Amino acid sequence: MDKNTIIGWVLIGLIFIGWMTMTNKQAQKEQQAQQKAQKEQVEAEKAHAAAVAVRDSMSADELALLKQNIEQFGGDSAKIAAGSNSVSLAQGQLEGTLNVDGQAVDVAQLLAGKVASTQVNNDALKALRDLSDTYGKNGPLASKLKGTNQIVKLKNDSLEIEISSKGGMITRATLLGWPSANLDEHHKLNTEQKHLKPVELFSPGENSYSFVLNTNERRYDTKDFYFTPRQLNDTTVEMDLNMPGNAMFGIRYTLAKGGNYMVRMELVQRNMEAIVPTNVSDMDFNWHQKMGRHEEGKMFEERNSTIYYQYAESDGGGDVKYLPETSAKEEDMQDRLKWISTKGQFFSAVLIADNSFVGARLKSVPTEQGTPEYQRFLKNLSISSSLDYKSTVSRPASFFFYFGPNRYRILSHYKDMMAKYSSASKNEAAYNNLELTRLIPLGWTLFRWINTYIVIPVFNWLGTFIHSYGIIILILTILIKLVLSPLTYKSYKSQAVMRILAPDIQAINEKYPGQDNAMKRQQKTMALYNQAGANPMGGCLPMLLQFPILVAVFAFFPSCIELRGQSFLWAHDLSAPDAIVSWSGQIPFITNYFGNHISLFCLLMTATNIIYTYLTMQSQAQSSSMPGMKWMMYLMPVFFLVFFNNYAAGLSYYYFVSLLITIIQTYAIRAMIKEDKVRAQMAANAKKPKKKSGFMARLEEAQRQQQAALREQQKKNGKKRR
Repeated sequence: MDKNTIIGWVLIGLIFIGWMTMTNKQAQKEQQAQQKAQKEQVEAEKAHAAAVAVRDSMSADELALLKQNIEQFGGDSAKIAAGSNSVSLAQGQLEGTLNVDGQAVDVAQLLAGKVASTQVNNDALKALRDLSDTYGKNGPLASKLKGTNQIVKLKNDSLEIEISSKGGMITRATLLGWPSANLDEHHKLNTEQKHLKPVELFSPGENSYSFVLNTNERRYDTKDFYFTPRQLNDTTVEMDLNMPGNAMFGIRYTLAKGGNYMVRMELVQRNMEAIVPTNVSDMDFNWHQKMGRHEEGKMFEERNSTIYYQYAESDGGGDVKYLPETSAKEEDMQDRLKWISTKGQFFSAVLIADNSFVGARLKSVPTEQGTPEYQRFLKNLSISSSLDYKSTVSRPASFFFYFGPNRYRILSHYKDMMAKYSSASKNEAAYNNLELTRLIPLGWTLFRWINTYIVIPVFNWLGTFIHSYGIIILILTILIKLVLSPLTYKSYKSQAVMRILAPDIQAINEKYPGQDNAMKRQQKTMALYNQAGANPMGGCLPMLLQFPILVAVFAFFPSCIELRGQSFLWAHDLSAPDAIVSWSGQIPFITNYFGNHISLFCLLMTATNIIYTYLTMQSQAQSSSMPGMKWMMYLMPVFFLVFFNNYAAGLSYYYFVSLLITIIQTYAIRAMIKEDKVRAQMAANAKKPKKKSGFMARLEEAQRQQQAALREQQKKNGKKRR
């Protein structure tokens, strides 16, 4: 390994380490910001606790308004209710029960001031005021605040959804073809469980969305109302909200048969101008999701979960952006958006508008450590936006909901799924250039191009006839090495020639010592390179040219859903770390950067890397004056151990196999290049004129110009001395 080769490897390593360091520093800054926000939240809660020390009570005006709302909107039963809270009016007296953090509070006792705890008293009064305000704000729709929740299911070969009549929303999405991670109730690997349930993208209580209609006096939020389910056929159900004046607002869901992850969602209405004035031009949309865990490796899953969105063509040129994955972040924008997604490591929910969303407020907050929800949920995601609306049209807005895997083959053919819906085929142009494959983080432009057009097609092709993904990775590694073999051969050949020329270069350095002979020494060295047909950059450039593929596969394997749940040798899941030793507890620095486990494939990769470095450094000429570089070469594998320990086992396995093949290639190429043949070639080149390479010609021309400038400078200095 010559000096230029060492420089090449060090450059690659420094670039890689620098990038990883910047990523970790950014994550650390974001974590500090999150801790600061949590601290401020705790202080705010303390301030709130201090405030509730003052005992609250309802004024006479508030009591009169509450009774008025019950009389006006409580119906024959003279009762208003929302959730587990209910209040009735009997002979002028208020009765009922309120739920405060699981504790039942009697309304009569509350109004009589007989609740012992000041905080419970104040919280119960707040719940009572909220109940009264809800009915007061919803006016003619107040009767729809009460009802019995009904669940309607739609199912095809790939997806099953549950639609709740409360809010008319999808509350459960189950991906039938994808088994859940084999985790117990503590989200640790359960080796005894054999039959795995399908992945539930979200369950009741974890996902809610609603449309909000605004009038001059009231604000109707669909999540508050009980809709009436109406099954139109075996693939379509409509949730209707019937209103006074023969008005109706509904949400229609259609799930096509076959293997389809797209759900068609259409807003339908009738005579809504009786409820919403015709001058109202927009409605609000709110979406909240507690993103649950689906994988064993929480750290990496959290790093790959956030809100993604695409700008509409008119505003952002269709660019896809996302919120930071590792910290709390809130972002406001006025631009129009085409789609918004709650994106997980391997599965996502994407809401695609036929037209567009008008501005948005997006918020992502990681689940706080130490809370009961920390092991179950990754983040709390909130999306608030607006939509164009007219109360006079029958279908004010239409959407597609994608509930499915982040699989390139599926996301790149999203139009095939949309084509199954007749209502969407009329507006096909609205779904051009959605760029849904951007949900898969395949690296920056060059690296993404390599993955999209080279790595993924070859990987999928191998998967058509090979069922073991460990074998597929092995074959893919060999194929990549074969493609790169010309560059590898050129690099190693240059190393071998430079190693053979090392004594000659040393002789030139001894014959022309000092700064005064620097130009002559450089000329003789270049002449020696030219005579031997060697290029001093031959060992560096080929390695740098291989760097894009190194980074491309670094992005590909952790995002490759095909590896999810696939076992190989001791690794039970190639998409997660193959931990052979693990421990609990928070160890400063180690837990944050290394994790609470040791991955065997990562350990093997590191050991192989150290062996390879040792072998190549042993073959280097002993006259090398770069001992610092040598130590850097030995330290790099240790850095990689820290960085890769939390990454997918498939990635470490790929690098491990790649290094083994590299060692074999090194010895094979060295065996092919003999010193006597190089010397014979040098002698033959010395006897005949040799056309200089472009690199050598440019180098010698630069030397001549430098010499001419030096002579001119010496002449000027001589004249000045005279």
